[in-house]
This record gives sequence, C-alpha cells and structure tokens, in this order.
Amino acid sequence: MSTNTASVTQSTPTAPSTPSIANPAPLGLLGFGMTTCLLNIHNAGLIPLSIVIVAMGFGLGGAAQIIAGIMEFKKNNTFGATAFTAYGFFWWSLILIWMNPFKGIEAADPKSMGFYLGLWCVFTLFMFIGTLKHNRASQVVFGSLTVLFFLLSLANFTGAESIHTIAGYVGIFCGVSAIYNSVGQVLNQEFKKTVLPL
Repeated sequence: MSTNTASVTQSTPTAPSTPSIANPAPLGLLGFGMTTCLLNIHNAGLIPLSIVIVAMGFGLGGAAQIIAGIMEFKKNNTFGATAFTAYGFFWWSLILIWMNPFKGIEAADPKSMGFYLGLWCVFTLFMFIGTLKHNRASQVVFGSLTVLFFLLSLANFTGAESIHTIAGYVGIFCGVSAIYNSVGQVLNQEFKKTVLPL
C-alpha cells in the first residue's frame, strides 16, 4: 500500500529587520580629536586653561564620545564601545578634577595626577594593541595617545615643565590624527571611494 505525501511548503516567519544605524566612529573620533587638540595647545603653553577647554571637554569630548560609545554598543562593536565611552567619561572626570566641586575633598596634587594619567596610559596601551587589527590611522591615534598619557604622567611625577610642553605637542599631533581619521571616514563614505587613505 503506497502512501502519497504531498509536500507542503510552510512559510517561515521572518524576523523584523533591524534598521541600520550610521557609523558612530567619526563622531567619537571628532569629539576626541578636537578636544585633545585644544587641551594640548594649552599643555604646549600656547593658551591658558579657560572655560573654552572646559566647555569643549564637557560637550564634544565628553557627551559626543559617550553617545558614540552607546551607538557602538548597538552595533556590537566592543572595541569602539569601550574606547568612546571610556574616553568620554575621562573628559568628564578631568573636568571634575579641575573644578573640584566637593567640599572636604582634597584638590588633585601632582602625585595623584601622575597615577591618574598613568592608569589611562596602561588602558590606552592595551587599546593600542587592539588597533593592530585595525587600520593604520587608528594605530597612529592610539599609539600617540599612549605616548601622550605617559609623558603627562611623567611630567606630574617629576615636575618637569619641559616634559609637559613636549607632551602638549604630542597631544596636538594625536588630536589632529584623530580628526583626520574622523573626516577620512566621513568623506570616504560620502564619495564611496578613498578620498583620504586610512
């Protein structure tokens, strides 16, 4: 006795498509780059520390990078999420250190700042190792940032103003390299070709 089986095609329900979000890296790099550049123009001794740097640090350096970091979490990019969120809160923590709004808490001293900046140097060194799988532009940003944190930490521990000034020029280079990385990603995406090599 033969049994005829009719093949039945069942439609598999498709998962709702997730709307794609824009690449948040250019925003994070721009926030980091412009703020780093501005602060290190001060560190190089060219301008005083003023509300201009504080405002840039709070807005573009802090808020913009944190927003970019949250968007990187949504894109499942662990490296970008960690970097942008951490460095965004770095700027907010630095502003708190400058302002010291808490009564009864000691203001920052050079030794404390040396350890603070030294820890950021260690973190950045490990992030630099991560960039060895990324493009050259990202390696330059994180490599120069590692050197910057090291020099700033050393300047605080030793009190050597010359090291602080050198750090300022390294920081300007670091900031400009991040701005280049940001603009390169935007222009390359817009023109669908390599306008600025990364």
